[in-house]
Amino acid sequence: MEREEIRAYVNQYCKLRDVQYAAYELYARKHGLTARELFVLDIIWFSPEGCLQSEICRRLSATKQTVSAIIKKFLKKGYLSLTESETDRRNKYVRFTKKGLEYAKNIIPPAACAEIDAMSALSDRDVAELVRLTTLFSDCMREHFENIQEE
Repeated sequence: MEREEIRAYVNQYCKLRDVQYAAYELYARKHGLTARELFVLDIIWFSPEGCLQSEICRRLSATKQTVSAIIKKFLKKGYLSLTESETDRRNKYVRFTKKGLEYAKNIIPPAACAEIDAMSALSDRDVAELVRLTTLFSDCMREHFENIQEE
């Protein structure tokens, strides 16, 4: 394929990615959140035993400062608790408080249900192909961006 033709596909793919991200952003705003805050809540929701702040950073490709600021916001509201990791005291487990579970239960499960319903609209074969190709493309993107030389 010619580079110009590939560029057209890249543009088309980016528009589709933007549509997906916009759906999360609009949903988050309905709840007074940013998409990043929504994603943090989602990660914690699906980690009932708690998750490390470093894991949230890794999953979101976010800086420690960004994740800490989001967690701090939810700590002030009484939605989250922090517990030191037994193996590394600098790292903390993040968990919902009872108040946080009450808050998040009206946000995260409906969003997760919407994601499941959207993917359920595809055939089993298409779901597998979507995940396979997205994984392949994501790995290639990461590799190629890492190889860009600073000038």
